[in-house]
Amino acid sequence: MSEENVTPAASLGARAVGDIELPEELRADVRLLTSLLGRVLRESGSPGLYEDVEQLRQTMITAYSDETSASFEKAEEIVENFSVERADEVARAFTVYFHLVNLAEEFYRTRLLHQETGSDLTGTDTVAGAYSRLIEEIGESAARKRLSTMRFHPVFTAHPTEARRRAVSSSIRRLDDYLEERYANPSNPVYEHRMERRLLEEIDTLWRTAPVREHQPKPEDEVRSIMAVFDETLYTTVPKVYRRICDILQGDESGRTPPAIKPFLRLGTWVGGDRDGNPFVTASVTKKALAISSDHILRGLEVTADRVARTLTLSADTTPSSPELKARWHQLTTADEDGAASAITKAPDEPHKRVLMLVSRKIQATRTRNADLAYSAPEELISDLRLVQDSLARARANRQAYGDLQQLIWQVETFGFHLAELEVRQHSMVHARALAECEAGGELSTETEEVLEVFRTIAQLQGRYGVEASRRYIVSFTQSAADLENVYKLAHFAVGPGGKAPVLDVIPLFETYADLQASTAILSKIAKYPEYAERLQETDGDVEVMIGYSDSSKDVGPVAATLALYEAQANIAEWAVERGLKLTLFHGRGGSLGRGGGPTNTAILGQPPHSVGGRFKLTEQGEVIFARYGDPTIAMRHIDQVAAATLLAAAPSIEQRNLNASEQFADIARVMDRSSKERFLALVNAEGFAPWFATVTPMEEIGQLALGSRPARRGLSVKSLADLRAIPWVFSWSQARLNLAGWYGLGTALQEVNDLNVLREAYEKWPLFTTMIDNVGMSIAKADSRIAERYLQLGDRPDFTEMVLDEMALTRRWITDITDTTGNGRIIDNRPELQLAVKMRSPYVDALSLLQLRALRVLRSQEPSPNDTDSQAPGSQMPIGQSRDGSTSGAQGAPEWQHLLLLSVSGVSAGLKNTG
Repeated sequence: MSEENVTPAASLGARAVGDIELPEELRADVRLLTSLLGRVLRESGSPGLYEDVEQLRQTMITAYSDETSASFEKAEEIVENFSVERADEVARAFTVYFHLVNLAEEFYRTRLLHQETGSDLTGTDTVAGAYSRLIEEIGESAARKRLSTMRFHPVFTAHPTEARRRAVSSSIRRLDDYLEERYANPSNPVYEHRMERRLLEEIDTLWRTAPVREHQPKPEDEVRSIMAVFDETLYTTVPKVYRRICDILQGDESGRTPPAIKPFLRLGTWVGGDRDGNPFVTASVTKKALAISSDHILRGLEVTADRVARTLTLSADTTPSSPELKARWHQLTTADEDGAASAITKAPDEPHKRVLMLVSRKIQATRTRNADLAYSAPEELISDLRLVQDSLARARANRQAYGDLQQLIWQVETFGFHLAELEVRQHSMVHARALAECEAGGELSTETEEVLEVFRTIAQLQGRYGVEASRRYIVSFTQSAADLENVYKLAHFAVGPGGKAPVLDVIPLFETYADLQASTAILSKIAKYPEYAERLQETDGDVEVMIGYSDSSKDVGPVAATLALYEAQANIAEWAVERGLKLTLFHGRGGSLGRGGGPTNTAILGQPPHSVGGRFKLTEQGEVIFARYGDPTIAMRHIDQVAAATLLAAAPSIEQRNLNASEQFADIARVMDRSSKERFLALVNAEGFAPWFATVTPMEEIGQLALGSRPARRGLSVKSLADLRAIPWVFSWSQARLNLAGWYGLGTALQEVNDLNVLREAYEKWPLFTTMIDNVGMSIAKADSRIAERYLQLGDRPDFTEMVLDEMALTRRWITDITDTTGNGRIIDNRPELQLAVKMRSPYVDALSLLQLRALRVLRSQEPSPNDTDSQAPGSQMPIGQSRDGSTSGAQGAPEWQHLLLLSVSGVSAGLKNTG
C-alpha cells in the first residue's frame, strides 16, 4: 500500500465524493492530515489496528453508495468481530479523523475569507453592504441612525453539547497554527520537513489524548473554558471587525478621522449564572464567575493600554497636549506620585505617552482593587482615553488618535470591566416556592436561602463592576405575570426593610406552545406592575422578551413550534410598536435544528416585521461557540454577517416581503400546523413512548457523559418527556442517526398540502418556509435510515418503528421534490457545499454508529458475548468481561463497553458537527 493511502480516509480525501470534486486546496490538506494519521496509527496503535481501520473504512465507503445490503451487513460483521479493546481503538481513530477533517475544512474556509476581494466585502451579507442598501431604501440620515443604534448580543451558555475536551480543542488549535505556518512557507523542503514532523507529533498527541472527560466539569471550569475563546479570539477580533467596516465605509479616511460606526457587539453569558435545574450554580459560583471574567478583561486592557502607550513617542514640540489633557495629567500625578515619577523618567518630553502610562496603572489598580487609584466605572476610563484622543487630534496627530488608540476605546466600550454581562436564570416554580416560604414567615429552606442570596450577590456585583455587569434576570417557564412579579418581591425580601434592591431587568422566557400563545397577555399585565413600569421609563422603553425554541419543539413538534414562534414574535412585536417600546427579542437557539439551529443570518432575515428592529440577541452554546468564535477569521465573518442581517432586517423591502409571504401562505401554515402537530403528538403521547425513547437512543448513557455541570434531566427518571431537558432529547435522536426532533411531522404536513407547485412557490417566496425546508434537508441528509432502523429495533415496538421510518421517508421525498431543480432526485442537491460535507463524513459516522450500536446492545443485555476479549488482537474468542484469571461476567465487562459507547458519542458529535 502506498504512503498516500495509509489513512483512514485517504481515498475519500484524495478523490471526488460522488460526482462532487473536492477543492484542490482542501483535498491536499485532508490527504496530508489523514495520511499522517495513518502513520500514527501504525506507529502508536496496537498490532493490526491500521488494517482493521482500513478494512472497516473501505467497507463503509462501499456501503454508503451500495443500494443492496451486502456491504452494510459486511461492515456489521466486521464490527461484531472486534474485541471491545479493538473497537475502542477503532472508534478513537475515526474520531481523530473527524477532528482533522473539520480542521482542514475550517482552515480552507479561513483561506477563502483571507482572499476576499473588495466586492466580497460589500455584499448585503456584510455590514457595509447592508448599510449601503439601507441608504438606498430609507436615506442616509435614517440609515446612519440605524447603524449607530444596532446591537448584536450573543450570550454564551454552558449547555452540555460540546463533547470534546478542552485538551482536544487545544491540540486542534495547535495543528491549525502549524498548517498556517506551512501555508505561509511554501516550496521550502527543509521547512516542510520540519512542519511535517511537528504535525505528526501533534496528531500523535491528539491520538493519545483521552477524547472524553473522566470527571464532570464544575461551573468554574466552564467559565474558564469560555475565557479561552475570549483570550484567543474575541478580545482582538471585535475591534478588527469595527476597523474593517470603517475601512470599507471610509476608505482612505479610515484611521485618521472619527470612526463611522459605534461598537455594536455586546457579550452576555449564562455560565455561572444559569441556575435553572443546576444545583451546582450557587451565589458563590456566580461571584467567582464574574470575578474571573473581570480579571481577564482588565488584564487585557492593561496590556493593551501599556502597548499603545509605548507607541505614543510623540514629543511635546511636534504634538503638544491640550489644556484639558494637561489638567488631567496634574490630577493623575497627585493621585499616583510614584507612577508619575516613573512616567516622567521614561517619557520626559512625551505628554500623551505619560498620561497613557498612568491610565495603564489605574487599570491595574482596578483589577487589584486598589481603591486609591482604581477606576470606579469603565466610563471613567473611556473619558481619559477620549481626552488623549482629542488632544492628539487637535495636534493634528490624527493617525495616532484614530489608530490603535481607537481600537482600545472600542474594546472598553464593548467589554467594559466585566467582559460579558452575567445573566441570572431561574425556574418560575423555584421562585414561587421561595416566595411562599418568605411570606409564611417561618424558617426558610436551604433552597429559599440560596434564592435570596442570589439577589444580594447581584447587588454586590453591581456595586463592584457596575449595573451593566449583571442586571438581566430571566424567568424560565414564565406562565403568568405573577411569575415575573415574584422576582421583584423576592429581591426586596433579600435586602430587607429599607435595603436597596439591585437594579433588575426581569425577562420572561416563553418556552411552551401555550406560553408562546399567551405571551402578549402576560406582557400587557406585567407592564402595569410598578417596578417593571418604572424600569421601562428609566431605559427609555427598552423591553426584552426571550423565546425558547427547544421546549416548544419538544412540546408540539418542530413544524408547529416554528410556526408558533413566528406568530408569537409577530404578536410581541406588534404589542411593542403599539406602546412605543424598543423591543429586543432574545432567541434561545441551540446548535441543532431541533433547538432552533441553522444559519443565523438567514433566520434573522426571515423574522416578522418590527421583531428585529436593529437588535438581535441569541444564545450560543457548546460546540457552536467554538465553531463560530474559535477562529479569529471565521469569528470576524460570522459577526459581520449576523450584524449585517440585524441591520438589514428592518429594511422596508425585507419587512414587506416577509409580511406578504406570511399573508399569502397563511392557509398553508394553518394546514401544516394542525397536521404536523397531530402527527407528532400521536407519537410522543402514545402509551410507552418515553421508555421506548430511552431504550432506542443512548439517552441514559449521554446523561453519564461528563459534558457539562448541569444534570440532563429535572427528575430522577424519564417517565414522560416533561422530565427530560430539551438538549438530551435532541442530542439523543442525533446519536441514533434519526434527528427526529428536527423534522418529525413535516412530511405529513407537506403531504396534507399536497400541491408541489404551491410548495415550490412557498419555498421561493416565503423565507420562514425556505429556512425550514433547508434546515430539515440538512438534518435528513445527516440521518441514515439503515442505521436508525437498528436503533429502533432495540425497543421492540414495531408500531413506533414503522411510524418513525414512514414519516422519515415521507419527509425526505417531499423535501427532495421541493428543492430538486436538477432532476437528480437527491436531497440538498441545491446545496453542493453541504452535500460535500455530508458525503465526506457519512461513511465514517456510520462506522462509529455501528460501534455504538454494538456497545448499546451489550450494555442493554448485560450478557456475555463470545467475541469479547481482553486481547488487543482481532479475532480472539474470550467472552465479555473475562479477566486474565479466566473469570467471566457481563457486569465486569460493562465499564469497557460503557467507555466505548461514550467515545462513540463524542466521535459522532464531531462528525455531525451540529448535534445539540
